[in-house]
Amino acid sequence: MSAQHSFDTIIIGGGAMGSAVAWQLSARGQRVLALDRFRPPHPFGSTYGETRVIREAYFEHPAYVPLVQRAYELWRQLEELSGESLLKITGGLMIGPTDGVVFSGALASARAHNLPHETLDTSAVSRRFPALRVPAEFMAVFEPRAGMLYVERCVAAFLKLAAANGAVLKFGERVTRWRSNDATVEVVTDQVVYSAKTLVVAAGAWLPKLLPELAGLLKVERQVLHWFRPVADAGDCLPDRLPVHVCEYERGRFYYALPDVGAGVKAALHHQGETVSADDPRREASDAERAQMSALVSRFLPALRGLPHQSTTCLYTNTPDEHFLIDHHPAHSNVLIVSPCSGHGFKFASAIGELVADLATSQSSRLDLSLFKLARFDCR
Repeated sequence: MSAQHSFDTIIIGGGAMGSAVAWQLSARGQRVLALDRFRPPHPFGSTYGETRVIREAYFEHPAYVPLVQRAYELWRQLEELSGESLLKITGGLMIGPTDGVVFSGALASARAHNLPHETLDTSAVSRRFPALRVPAEFMAVFEPRAGMLYVERCVAAFLKLAAANGAVLKFGERVTRWRSNDATVEVVTDQVVYSAKTLVVAAGAWLPKLLPELAGLLKVERQVLHWFRPVADAGDCLPDRLPVHVCEYERGRFYYALPDVGAGVKAALHHQGETVSADDPRREASDAERAQMSALVSRFLPALRGLPHQSTTCLYTNTPDEHFLIDHHPAHSNVLIVSPCSGHGFKFASAIGELVADLATSQSSRLDLSLFKLARFDCR
């Protein structure tokens, strides 16, 4: 095979995780090829929608806290290297019943890792953040370091730096199959055959098709994102007065919202979407979906009365326990499976890129990845 088609590492997927891995590996002097069937950042997968929440008091599991702390450091490094503004601190509220998942989980993580935080009752929330109306029986954990990342800017910055480091970016090229003999991998696209020592599969919602042996483990879920224009007190919805927040509005049901940075306040349900194929999800939000979100948001953010002025979709790729999947392929030691992140992974992308680069080059990781191992599932 010609040298122009041979690499140290091939990455399938140029979204959040794939682009972060490309940046990290190329910075280490590896010859890297990143492939994507579209041109990232694009609206067809998971890495889309203006902004994403970053938060430290992680209600899902305290084990995520060291990972997100490293991610903060690397996002700031990425800003410095790229010259782009990528991360904005707004503070964050984790809201819900005191015995619910969000409040109790965030408080447990904050205490376990000695994170700066406050617990606020509903009157304190309303005084400090006038746009929010929270039921009297709820409580909130406030974390001052939470904020938001500008999604498309982040991916573009990863890819820009990867290319500057010599990475080869091939977009508009669809992978049809791959194979490994544990010494080399071969990746076949609709245009070319490539080879490498290592393969990283970071294809998000297309991962079940590229790894059919895991298809029964993974569920692709359609999510609808909405933007609302404030009809009153618009200043209360700006980043200096409205923190990012996640709210357990009913037992086991969550919505999240981010302040207005130009397009309006962004709000969406977390999970509760329909199972779809990555190739043909419904791209348009229905009237019922828009009305449902409007009714929910108006309870907690009354300045947002009315229907969203803009809606779009993205895709979650979920594991059964909603923890990540970052591991070697069970049959091929030179193939790494990255994500799926079950709808809460973007904030970690900078750190996951570093960890996967570690695994691809030294077979070891600087952080404990046991929570993300494939062995926790029965994949026989």
